[in-house]
Amino acid sequence: MGQRQYTTRRLGIVESLVDLLKDIDGTGEFLSNLDQNVSPRLKFWDEVEEFPALHLNAGSETRQYQAGGHKDRFLSLTIRCYVKEEDSVAALDALLEDVETVLEENSRLRYKDRNNADQYTQQITVVSIDTDEGVLEPLGVAEMLLEVRY
Repeated sequence: MGQRQYTTRRLGIVESLVDLLKDIDGTGEFLSNLDQNVSPRLKFWDEVEEFPALHLNAGSETRQYQAGGHKDRFLSLTIRCYVKEEDSVAALDALLEDVETVLEENSRLRYKDRNNADQYTQQITVVSIDTDEGVLEPLGVAEMLLEVRY
C-alpha cells in the first residue's frame, strides 16, 4: 500500500509549535518564563496548576482548491495563555508578546508529517487576541486565534 499524498498534519503542526513555545524562558528577548509549561491540549481553569502556562488546541480545518490539483489547507489554532500575577494585565501582555515573537520568527514552521518527512507551513497568521482585561486578577487569561496555512 502506497503512502498517501494528503494526510492531516494537525498533530505535527501543534507538536512543533509546542516545542518552539517551550523556548520562552525569560532570557534574551523573552519577557516571560514558561518553564516548559506548554501543553498540546486545552485545559480548564481548575486543571491549571502552574503559571504562566500555554495550552494549544487545533480547531477546524478548511481547504482551498487550486489549479493542477493543489490544495491549500487552513488550520484554526487556539493558544490559551494563563498567568497568575499581581498585575495580570501586564503579565499577559508580556506573554502574548513573547508568543507573537516566536510565531513571527517561525511563520514558515518546520514540522513532521505522519510519514516522518519534514514539511513547512506557508504562513501563520494571528487572527485575533482577546484577554480578560484584568477582571480575574491575580489570575489572567488570554486567547490567541491563529490561522495556519500549509
